[in-house]
Amino acid sequence: MPSNTLYYGDNLEVMRKYLPDECIDLVYLDPPFNSNRDYNLLFREQSGEPAQGQIKAFTDTWQ
Repeated sequence: MPSNTLYYGDNLEVMRKYLPDECIDLVYLDPPFNSNRDYNLLFREQSGEPAQGQIKAFTDTWQ
């Protein structure tokens, strides 16, 4: 399997076609998968104000 290759398609079909058995340690999926949910609610307090603690934790993780 070549390094740094982007595969486009259904994840199970791509893995079955291009990856040998028992070679995957982790599959990371990032929603929302067209669920029509507002995931930004996770970063707000009940009052509607931005949740600074969650925003900082998210930013620290991905920078």
